[in-house]
Amino acid sequence: MRKLLDIAGITGAVVTLAALAGARLGGPRVTTAAMTPADGHTIHVVAPHVIAGKVMGPFHHYCKIISPEPTIECLIYHSTDSLAPLVEVEYIVAKTVTRTGLISLADWNKNWHDHQQEIATGRVKVLDVPDSVGAQVAAVVAKTDGIIFHLWPDGSKVPTGQVVIGQSVGHVALTSAAKFMYSKPAGSVGTH
Repeated sequence: MRKLLDIAGITGAVVTLAALAGARLGGPRVTTAAMTPADGHTIHVVAPHVIAGKVMGPFHHYCKIISPEPTIECLIYHSTDSLAPLVEVEYIVAKTVTRTGLISLADWNKNWHDHQQEIATGRVKVLDVPDSVGAQVAAVVAKTDGIIFHLWPDGSKVPTGQVVIGQSVGHVALTSAAKFMYSKPAGSVGTH
């Protein structure tokens, strides 16, 4: 994981919520050397999503790799303002995981999207790094699928508790052959 982040030239400082709020709101700055799960969301991507049938965004994704397959989590906001509320969470998971029997074809087609197809639309941009590094990040993400949980209804002053599964713009449903391309036939040995 660290190697991929170093290759991409994407590193971030450890900043606690207290330090961020203190700097923004004029209070004391508090820092800690201990890492937290919130640290490391330094891969900055912008892309639109389809929410309840409506194209929205572009949304600012701040992502980090949480396992080597890879599995990546993204905290998603409408803007880059330090006080912008979290409106979505996206999980990005290697196709070697999502395109097996773990998720049914119907559930995949309803809830998941192919990042290779989404990147090919030209709507996804990796920000804050040179284009060559952005291309490296895109090459890794193209081997994944994503699921978006939209948490804050558009125009609402507060989250309502309603969670909507978002979708990529231009989502294409998979065939059974494409969906299960990484599954091993019953009784087979080895990996695909």
